[in-house]
Amino acid sequence: MVQPVARPARSLGLNEVNNLIFVSIAAYRDPQLVPTIEDCIGKARHPERLRFGICWQHDPEHDMLPFRNDDCFRIIAIDWRESRGACWARSEVMKLWRGEDWFLQVDSHCRFAWGWDAKLLEEMPQTESAKPILSTYASPFTPGGDEMLVDGPLQMAFQGFTDDGIPHMKPMAIANWQNLKRPVRARFLSAGFLFAQGTFVEEIGYDPELYFLGEEAAMTLRAFTSGYDLFHPHETIVWHDYGRPAAPKHWGDHTEDKAGQAWHELDSKSKHKVRLLIAGQAVDSYGLGSVRSLQEYEAYAGVSFKLRKAQEYTVRCGEPPNPEVSADWAGQVFPWMVQIKFDRARLSTAAFEDAEFWYVGVQDEHQTEIYRQDIPQSQVAMLGNAEQMISLVCEFESSTIPTSWTVWPVSHSEGWLKKIAGTLDDEDYTIVLEDDTE
Repeated sequence: MVQPVARPARSLGLNEVNNLIFVSIAAYRDPQLVPTIEDCIGKARHPERLRFGICWQHDPEHDMLPFRNDDCFRIIAIDWRESRGACWARSEVMKLWRGEDWFLQVDSHCRFAWGWDAKLLEEMPQTESAKPILSTYASPFTPGGDEMLVDGPLQMAFQGFTDDGIPHMKPMAIANWQNLKRPVRARFLSAGFLFAQGTFVEEIGYDPELYFLGEEAAMTLRAFTSGYDLFHPHETIVWHDYGRPAAPKHWGDHTEDKAGQAWHELDSKSKHKVRLLIAGQAVDSYGLGSVRSLQEYEAYAGVSFKLRKAQEYTVRCGEPPNPEVSADWAGQVFPWMVQIKFDRARLSTAAFEDAEFWYVGVQDEHQTEIYRQDIPQSQVAMLGNAEQMISLVCEFESSTIPTSWTVWPVSHSEGWLKKIAGTLDDEDYTIVLEDDTE
């Protein structure tokens, strides 16, 4: 069992010298940047303690940004064509840190809880860790005239491994959060909401060579092996706009014809480095720490990077550290192929013509989600050509038998639409044996 690093928690009290919070924001052509900053300041209990570091990737000919003459703001202005991605931008922001006691990293399209700064400072000592990180997927909201900020903190649940062997995560509600009195232990940290001691900037830093997929897995491993303990807040602190269908994306802009640089080249180099970290191999910069081993993380989180498998306790999102299991636990996790079939008439017209994405989930007999996939708009459009029956094939690994499924479309204009569900018969799923894949 992993224990917190034994070190005096000298900076976790609320009566320190200044309790300044350095707020790191990497903004890429984002019209929500100013509303995010205004909400951050307006909702803080002590706005005078905030210091902002912003990597503003924008169009120099058209964009304007207030705050530029305010001493509390340190801004790196970059022509968006020169940007090398979110991780590079976060690394640039860290160069603006000037020794503030606390470090908060958020995205540029967020909203905040009232007194968010005090809430975070109150939760840190509740972790009883000398080096805690509070981080999670922020709860969703949609910008507009009537912004609904619904309570209910989220945690980061294991979703699966990519074809590259990189773990990826999904948001999941924290059960019984209303009765919790302290943060809960976490397996992963989120790039879009991360709160730590300011020394995190010096000890961990941010790897500018990372691009997107694998960013959070790499940061998780580097922080954990450096002695940091991971936690999810037990109350909602930040909300995040996940939709943003019209917002410019780095990978949409950065093609050879638009910016002279193809984003997939950055992505390929990034994934290669993440794969090295996951394999425990040495990298030139921003490698694993020396306080804990990669194997200790695997035992703590209940995963095997080599075998690309996760324990049932991990899939069910039980609070880590994982209980001890037999050495052959991975042999009880099988690859499944599930076919979901339904009449297209069960979904509304908006589910096809105005789709943002479809949530597809598979559950076991305990109604635990053992698989999730978000089908993008481009694939939904192809499904819309089906005359009557729609068939979705899901491939994943699980130690429990899949028994039911859910499809829940999300519309650009209406949000979450009516969901449909069904049960799986014996002929709808199979275990994929090695011979079947040859």
